[in-house]
Amino acid sequence: MTAQFKSDLMVLAFVTLSWTSFCVAQPPQQTTVPSPEQGQANGGVSSAGEQSPSQPSPGSIRGTVVDQSGAVVAGARVKLTRTGEHPLNEDPLNQEMLSGGDGQFSFANIAPGSFQLTITSAGFATQTFSGTLHSGEIFVVPQNALGVAANVTDVEVGLPQTEVAEEEIKIEEQQRVFGVLPNFYVSYIPNAAPLTAKQKFKLAARTVVDPFTLVFVGGAAGVEQAQNHFAEYGQGAQGYGKRFGANYADTVAGTFIGSALLPSLLKQDPRYFYKGTGSDASRALYAIANSVICKGDNKRWQANYSNILGSLAAGGISNLYYPPQDRNGAGLTLENGALGIAETAAANLFQEFVVKKLTPKVPKNDVTKP
Repeated sequence: MTAQFKSDLMVLAFVTLSWTSFCVAQPPQQTTVPSPEQGQANGGVSSAGEQSPSQPSPGSIRGTVVDQSGAVVAGARVKLTRTGEHPLNEDPLNQEMLSGGDGQFSFANIAPGSFQLTITSAGFATQTFSGTLHSGEIFVVPQNALGVAANVTDVEVGLPQTEVAEEEIKIEEQQRVFGVLPNFYVSYIPNAAPLTAKQKFKLAARTVVDPFTLVFVGGAAGVEQAQNHFAEYGQGAQGYGKRFGANYADTVAGTFIGSALLPSLLKQDPRYFYKGTGSDASRALYAIANSVICKGDNKRWQANYSNILGSLAAGGISNLYYPPQDRNGAGLTLENGALGIAETAAANLFQEFVVKKLTPKVPKNDVTKP
């Protein structure tokens, strides 16, 4: 029994040793992980057999607001409304903005999906546009001209006219001939929003304190002194100071009375509205006529009482500080008034045919000559 038992133990030990050697001799099994290129070659299927979804990218929506004449519409309210569901499952919040001085608008980082644009502007009928933005797309909205509203009163109700006018004033305050000379009182936007009384006074104040206004007044005073105009003022620094003060008083009185006070009382717009279309003769007549006619705050043409009465008032006030021998009472007042109207007509002609070409910052595509 002992020998048999030992023999069994030896057999068991041999079998165990042989099995262990066999297992040790087997090479380890390797698991192959497919490379990204292999995954793409297999149609984007991973090792687990699942499809890798591609994430949609946001895009942008942009366009230009124009009227039926092709002129750009600055300050138009453009409202973006998300409709339906879109891939990113974001909260479809409404967005809105005002078109810039060149009539353009742009919404960035917009999730793909269907959308609707609603465009409103004073004096125009509301316009809507629907479309679908795809992943990563720059969607350019086709130009659809705004039509004139059938009932202007209904269109203007609830629109922030003051805000629109404020944006347009900012554009006008950037208008400088040769980038230097102020050109604030011309609008290249045909349907510009009317100014409030506060905005009219603000624009007048901005004009009279402009550095170039002071330079211009100083130059005029120097010419008068060199030619010995208003001889009673004398020469030297004292004479120059009196001439400078008289010229600056003329500028301040004329600007505030003719471009702020009377336009506010009479509800008239003190700006010149650039035409830019039609024959040269029609444009010249339009420019000259604008010395005695103007747009009212109701956007209708009417007699320019602000400019006419303003020129007469400024001429009358000048009798208070010019030398006695140069006043001539009513004669000087009428002379200065007529001179002011003639100067306005000449300035309008210059605006219509020359100034725009020399002014770098004006709204693009505002009015084009056919």
